[in-house]
Amino acid sequence: MTIDQTYKLNNNIEIPKLGYGTFQTPDDKKGVEAIVNALKLGYRHIDTAQSYRNEESVGEAIKLAAIPRESLFITTKVANAVNGYENTLVSLDDSLNKLGVDYIDLVLIHWPSPQRFREQWQLRNSEVWRALETYYKQGKIKAIGISNFKPHHITELLKTATIPPVINQIRLCPGDVDTETVNFCRQQNMLLEAYSPLGQGLIFDVPEIQALAEKYNKNVAQITLRWSLQMGFLPLPKSITLERIKSNMAVFDFQLTESDMAILTNLTGRCGDSKDPDTVPF
Repeated sequence: MTIDQTYKLNNNIEIPKLGYGTFQTPDDKKGVEAIVNALKLGYRHIDTAQSYRNEESVGEAIKLAAIPRESLFITTKVANAVNGYENTLVSLDDSLNKLGVDYIDLVLIHWPSPQRFREQWQLRNSEVWRALETYYKQGKIKAIGISNFKPHHITELLKTATIPPVINQIRLCPGDVDTETVNFCRQQNMLLEAYSPLGQGLIFDVPEIQALAEKYNKNVAQITLRWSLQMGFLPLPKSITLERIKSNMAVFDFQLTESDMAILTNLTGRCGDSKDPDTVPF
């Protein structure tokens, strides 16, 4: 088993099982270097967002790494400030230009209830989604999905959507497993992507995970990413440090036992908690 393993989405597109996250990766030479390193080491799935403000760095890294476009899987997300059908199309054109690509493999609605549109979040999501569907039908986007959506947000979106979401990207790490949302998405044949799979660093202070790392002769991050994969999630670890980027790949050569999986799953609150998308102040 290697980093080349993929999941098949509900539209039959294949997506690498391990992605490289770029949240807080700087939009500068250091950021470009980190993404180039990830690509050269073997990552083929790069996750960014309009609101990360580093799409240009991702685009520059893609150019410098000189990997065939068809071998890459690039994700971005529609920012909270974007509203309406036409504005969404404009934002997608901007992302295509910054990334320097003719198509984007996956585009997500980043948050379901941005503060400035909270009184009409259903309409906002419907219009943004309609724009995503337009570019999907034109081939400018290969798959469309959502992020931070709870079941009630998904239910409302499906009332007007003609193309179902392929993915819901939410915060998932040991002890932070939104079982209701995970089960609902699986019923809808949606893959779960795990952002902040390392608990934004909180995993490194949990003795139970440290003990498992010693047991399996792996590091704490590798144990946590392996848990995510065995849960059927798609983790998106982020690092700009070469050795960590490399070590985060070494998660396909061992298997956690069922009892050890349960230990990690039940670390409730130990690695932080997800934000409520209906109350986030942005």
